[in-house]
Amino acid sequence: MSAQLIKLTNLLLASLLASLPLIASANTLERVQTRNSLILGYVPDFAPFSTQEGDKASGYAIDLCLNIVDKVKQELSLPALQVRYQPLALSEEVSAVSAGKVDIMCTPTPATLERRQTVSFSIPVYTAGLSAVVRKNAPGALLRVLNGEVAKTGPTWRTDVNRGLDNLTYATLAGGVTEQWIRQQIQSLGVVAKLVTVEDTAAGIKHVADGKADVFFAERTMLKHDLANDTSAKNLVLLDRIFEYSTTSMVVERDDEKFRLLVDATLSEMYRSGKIEQAYDKYLGGANEANRQFFKIYALP
Repeated sequence: MSAQLIKLTNLLLASLLASLPLIASANTLERVQTRNSLILGYVPDFAPFSTQEGDKASGYAIDLCLNIVDKVKQELSLPALQVRYQPLALSEEVSAVSAGKVDIMCTPTPATLERRQTVSFSIPVYTAGLSAVVRKNAPGALLRVLNGEVAKTGPTWRTDVNRGLDNLTYATLAGGVTEQWIRQQIQSLGVVAKLVTVEDTAAGIKHVADGKADVFFAERTMLKHDLANDTSAKNLVLLDRIFEYSTTSMVVERDDEKFRLLVDATLSEMYRSGKIEQAYDKYLGGANEANRQFFKIYALP
């Protein structure tokens, strides 16, 4: 190989290596434009928010994400932009975005300080409420505690709580914030109990119906949806109590304010135009007055 050819090869290699950091640091819209596709991450079996349908997905969160896709098409002048759906485990909803595996996580996700170290979040798209399913013949002591019928202060309350919660098996979805919450409750109350995790809401309901778990904790709308569609759950009851509320959002790349602004602008317009309420009607049983007040709060001016 001649000296001139070697020099040219080295220059080309140096140029290629120099471009790698630029590719790696490209923001979401630049990556989408380069590959002419937008990758939507979602958790399957998370109805009514996201459900897998072959190589596509549907649900409340997917409808919202498809509106974002339309906005990206306009922003980038790419009417033929392709949409790819990437199913993910609940435990991957943050890491998949931070690693660039997906461009946006559509399934609503609670924001935490720990998660915000690696990703960013859109404005809220849903207010989640944590509830529980038990068997209709559950012990009275357990039902009283779960329904909040014991005193909430003083040593007597702790004794009563432990008496109702000890030596039982609890179930929840694996990898979510609810799992962390239950473990904290068990530890803080000093309850002797077993916690098992399941992959989806249907599996958790089945655990309680089959006697493998005494209580299944999950998001209330998801529980209502699956109970209504599960004929084997006739011996189960969904508690009225909401243990915790949490705003949930879509996950986007950290420090990519241009894409985050596009997402928030799209969602805000959906709140103002009534499209969010239409999605509520279609998937979540309709919006009540409290929901509508949240819509006004969440939409950015």
